[in-house]
Parts: sequence; C-alpha cells; structure tokens
Amino acid sequence: MDTKYSCYCGLYCENCAVKAKITPAAKLLYNEMKTAGFEEIIHLIPGGDGFWPFLKDMAENGTCTSCREGSGNPGCAIRICAKQKGIEMCAECENYPCEHFTEFLKGYSIVKHDNDLYREMGREAWAKLQDERRADGWVYQDEKKKC
Repeated sequence: MDTKYSCYCGLYCENCAVKAKITPAAKLLYNEMKTAGFEEIIHLIPGGDGFWPFLKDMAENGTCTSCREGSGNPGCAIRICAKQKGIEMCAECENYPCEHFTEFLKGYSIVKHDNDLYREMGREAWAKLQDERRADGWVYQDEKKKC
C-alpha cells in the first residue's frame, strides 16, 4: 500500500472510482482519439478546444493524487484537525468520530466501516485489506461489492 494515497479521513485513494476507473479510461480515450487523428481536427468540434487540453491533462497527469499530496480542499476540517493532532488517520484519534465527520459520512458511509476496521485490525492489516480490494477491482462507489 502506498501511504501517500491514504487520506486522513480513512479513504484510500487507490480504491476511489475516479483514480481506479476514470483515470485509466481518460488515458484510453485520449490515446484512441489521438491515434484516430482528433488532435488535428478537435478545434472543428464545438467545445473541442477546451475538451482536448482537459482530456490530455487527465491522461498524462491523472485526475488527482490525494489530500496528503495536496489534492482536495485545502480547507478540509478533517485534514486540518488530523495534521494538528499529528495523527495519520482519524481512526487513531480518541475523539473519532467527531463533528467533522457528520456531513462527510453521509456521502461516504463506507468510511465509518473502514475506520472501525482500522481500529480493530491495526494499520498493517487495514493496508493489506486495501491492497486486496484494489487487486479485486473493488472501488468505493461500488456498493454491491463486499467491503
């Protein structure tokens, strides 16, 4: 597990649908369009002048890294709090879950489950679980797959 993709909140970016599915799809689309000659004619397509640089950037640089690497909201209360407390993940905090998670957990219910697992299993076993999930093609937005 690459710890730079382990967010303070408990998300593991390598298992995010954006990083695991959208970035590879952008690379594929860009390469296919470039091979088909779209680079020369994209300006003829409405919106093409804005789309092409956007797609190229996604293909070459990816869609994001992680909050640990500088992506995401710089004002994220979760990240700010964890950094101030000097903890790697909120699950390590004696006050977890706190008021910073109320809204966040509505959009990412799996995070509560994952943080509970982190507390039960410890960092190494949690990291192994994330690697296993990634190898199986599991992503956070796929609620039908087993946690």
